[in-house]
Amino acid sequence: MKKKVLISVFSTLGGLILILVIVFASFFIAEAQRREIFVFADKAMEEKGNRIHFLNTGGSDAILLESNGKFALIDCAEDSDNPRGFEDLEFKGYEDLVVDYVKQVAGNDEGKVYLEFILGTHSHSDHIGGFDTLILDEDIEIGKAYLKEYDESKIMKKEVTKWDNKEVYEQMVNACKTRGVEVISDLPEDEFYLGEMKIKFFNTDYTDKTNIGENENAVGTLVEVDGQKAFLAGDINNMIGTESDIKDEVGKVDLLKAGHHGYIFSSTPSFLYTLRPELVIVTNDTSVSNWRPRMSMTAVGSTILGTVNYNGIIVDFKDGKMNVYKDIHSA
Repeated sequence: MKKKVLISVFSTLGGLILILVIVFASFFIAEAQRREIFVFADKAMEEKGNRIHFLNTGGSDAILLESNGKFALIDCAEDSDNPRGFEDLEFKGYEDLVVDYVKQVAGNDEGKVYLEFILGTHSHSDHIGGFDTLILDEDIEIGKAYLKEYDESKIMKKEVTKWDNKEVYEQMVNACKTRGVEVISDLPEDEFYLGEMKIKFFNTDYTDKTNIGENENAVGTLVEVDGQKAFLAGDINNMIGTESDIKDEVGKVDLLKAGHHGYIFSSTPSFLYTLRPELVIVTNDTSVSNWRPRMSMTAVGSTILGTVNYNGIIVDFKDGKMNVYKDIHSA
């Protein structure tokens, strides 16, 4: 009996060692391959280009797309407002930082900004909370607003009673009405272009599930430009199989904006194995993201960068490479 137990123990240890060897080998092989397409850039960027700006808004999302002088904004970070007055909903707001950054990068000589579109990935305040401030700014004009309708009847009780999903959704919609911005709730399933960027939305259908979290309604955005692909996962997770449903259609990408700020239940091993991103951006401090997604990212050979750790990140797509700029809020 003891002999069988020892054989079983050594067999298990051997299997674990083999797994670790495979993980580390895949990491170093991918690292050697990645050197040709992913570099930190020291030189100043050209006036126009194809870029994704990941703002440092703490553990919230604000992502500016730029292509040949055309701009769009995906999410607008956490806001300072607390419409329900709940103590648990008192957060640091970043709406002014987002507005200032958009004006700095996308503004013309008169300080005016035109955004081709804005996208609210889902009705959580750390994604759309700042939009009412941005939309109501008279120096910013918006072509159209993509925002899935918020259906409270499908959302779990905790979020309905304790969070402010409905309030931030209505604030964004009402701001659009005030400024005459078209709100499109039936998101397009077909590809379209922002400058040279080909854009495709994922998880656009209204789920027929009930008692779900609003994260399950989050929209993902696939961006293709200059022969490279980036998938911006919003807060997509796999609680009801969303990552499993979309992974094959998304396919191999060069860059992944990790779902749900690097927290658990997003960036599952199967999803990451299919996408195999060379670079993962986490809209958070990586130290507070979950160890399981981080381990899976490492296992497929991804480099992981946090927007908080690097004070905002710009990824510039040019000549088949991703040039990465950090400290974007210091200027």
